[in-house]
Amino acid sequence: MIKIVVTFLSIFIFSVSTIAQSIATKEQQDLEKQRQQLKREIEETQDLLNKNRKTTKENISSLALINKKLSLQENVIDNISRDINLLDNTMIKSQHDINKMQLLLDTLKQDYAKSMIYSYKNRSNSDFLNFIFSASSFNDAIKRITYLKSYRNYREMQGENILRTQELLRNRINELSGTKKRKSAVLQIQGKEANILQNQQEEKNQVVKQLKAQGKELNNQVAAKKKQMLKVSNAITAAIRRAIEEAKRATAAKANEERKTREAELKAAKNNTVNNSPDNANTRNVTKAPRKTIAAPINQGSELLNTNAAITLNENFIKNKGLLPWPVDKGYTLLHYGPNKVGDVTIVSEGISIGCDIGTPVKIIFGGEVVLVNNYDDVQMVVVKHGSYFTGYSNLSGVNLSKGQTVQTGQVIGKVAANLDGIGAMDLIIENEKSDLNPESWLRRR
Repeated sequence: MIKIVVTFLSIFIFSVSTIAQSIATKEQQDLEKQRQQLKREIEETQDLLNKNRKTTKENISSLALINKKLSLQENVIDNISRDINLLDNTMIKSQHDINKMQLLLDTLKQDYAKSMIYSYKNRSNSDFLNFIFSASSFNDAIKRITYLKSYRNYREMQGENILRTQELLRNRINELSGTKKRKSAVLQIQGKEANILQNQQEEKNQVVKQLKAQGKELNNQVAAKKKQMLKVSNAITAAIRRAIEEAKRATAAKANEERKTREAELKAAKNNTVNNSPDNANTRNVTKAPRKTIAAPINQGSELLNTNAAITLNENFIKNKGLLPWPVDKGYTLLHYGPNKVGDVTIVSEGISIGCDIGTPVKIIFGGEVVLVNNYDDVQMVVVKHGSYFTGYSNLSGVNLSKGQTVQTGQVIGKVAANLDGIGAMDLIIENEKSDLNPESWLRRR
């Protein structure tokens, strides 16, 4: 029984070690792919920063790009730290496997040595023949022969197990050595990336210093941006108010129409009753028209949800929170939702500003109805209604939509225009009837 357990233990250790090594390798490959993707994004961000500096001096956009570079670089270092932790875990697991294999190998050698000693002591042919011919019956003799053959096969298997375990042990030791070398290399990479992060932080400090030195000019930039955002916010608020008023009028018109229908039915029913009265000499059978079933009014706590289609659209929009596509394929966040610190000045944004190349196609992030197409400061904006939610797209050019038009997710509505700094950027705002919302919590993670 012990011999069988030892054999299966050897196979089990080999299988578990192989599976664990395969999983660790897959995780390391995923981390490497992620790290390469982060490095590509850093290069793209640096290219955008270089373009920005060629066209204009340091501005809010430059600071946003540097902040993005810092964030990506921090993600690179975090990726490397996870890789190091994975390597540490792999080294611990390898050492644990080595210890178990060494113990198993010692057990196999001891067992093999005992069987060899027993065979040596009982090596004469006379002992072999005596063991067989001392059987009580022919069947017992056959069983004894089978036993001796099995014992000989077992000894051969013992030798094979020892050789296989020795090979596994050598492989695991080599893997441990390779993991240690990889960890040493990754630690060197981590040190280089930490230096890059420090240099980027110094670059940010220089940009902030230059922005502060601009003083009045920076304040003018911030004031102009705030003025622009106020125009957009007011336009969206007005569009929402008009949509609510239109919904109220539509609900009232529908209720009035239903009231007239009910009154007409009541009048027709009364006339039929008079005509069918026994006092009426001209009594005759009159077939009543079937009464129309009037649907109960929809009450969803919002004037905008006055149809089943609006309710369904609203529910689908909510279900897609965190999954909505970005309005542009490539871009970086210039201004986040809420307060944004620029030097000593704070800009409070009711949406997000996305920087990208001028002329980049802008797409609808969720299907709905266009409730506003407006022009301001030589650029355009679009507002789309999704039940009781609204998405606003501003700083556009070449808009090809009209009010009342139905749009689908991913439909191109225009192109990115130049912002006040002269670089490509578009603003995205998400609101409901009560307040503005953080678009970054509704868009899918990139």
